[in-house]
Amino acid sequence: MALFEGLDEIRLLIAPDGGVLGNGVGRLLSLRHPKSGNSTCYILNNELLQELHWFKQPYTSWFLGDYVAEDGRLYTATSVDPVFILLPIFEEARMMKGDDLGKFRQLDEILLIDGYPGYQQLLSIAENCMQIVCQVKEIGSSKFFRLDDSKVMAWLYYKVCQLKQSLLTLDKNYAAQDEKVTLSDAVSILGEYVKHDPWLKQLCTRLGVNLEEITRKATDTGAHPFTVETEPGSSFSQEKNKSNNKTTRGGKQTKKAKLETGSRNITEMFSRASRRKN
Repeated sequence: MALFEGLDEIRLLIAPDGGVLGNGVGRLLSLRHPKSGNSTCYILNNELLQELHWFKQPYTSWFLGDYVAEDGRLYTATSVDPVFILLPIFEEARMMKGDDLGKFRQLDEILLIDGYPGYQQLLSIAENCMQIVCQVKEIGSSKFFRLDDSKVMAWLYYKVCQLKQSLLTLDKNYAAQDEKVTLSDAVSILGEYVKHDPWLKQLCTRLGVNLEEITRKATDTGAHPFTVETEPGSSFSQEKNKSNNKTTRGGKQTKKAKLETGSRNITEMFSRASRRKN
């Protein structure tokens, strides 16, 4: 499939089948990553928000029927809870000062982010999903939102418990290890989408989990989201011009090719599971 309008190159994307729920036409959005703040690519398809990842080994292409796709990257789109993506935006929007709880604001005002028009596309899903972590006031036909710390912590606690149970179900190795270790793993996964201060720090305090251990585990994760420095379309053009075919002074090709800048070896995605089995 072509990921962007105006680009004829074909790329392989693995994603949930949006055609089952609707017309299957996705919209690519550039949004801030909730933890790093870097521009990251997301796909909005039938009000389902998905995070776009990619990885590639050197000298790879895809054979798609009778066509050879030159770009050998594998793109994957995984569902992500919009609350994670919108949490830092709503935190900034309330404009807290000292002990003041901040301001109530309308959604269209909160999601008006300079340089990120993609947030406006989330208006339809933000009204429903953000009520779980916000106080809401209705004046006439208008709704005003303000992030509520106690609701955020309750939601994060629920997410950790849900994730912990999922780990026990998906991997039998978790059932054999100490429950505290499993809890720490669940918090570390959650910590990839939550800022340390204040949310992750408060969550670790409530659960009695070591924050330094959580931070160390978060840095060991293998997969990274697809980030962009400018517009998504231009980022692909820049990537296409990169070359890994380094040569020596004698004109011979180097024996060991380096991975493309920003890519990750697929084996790294399974490193954590491998270590547990060992």
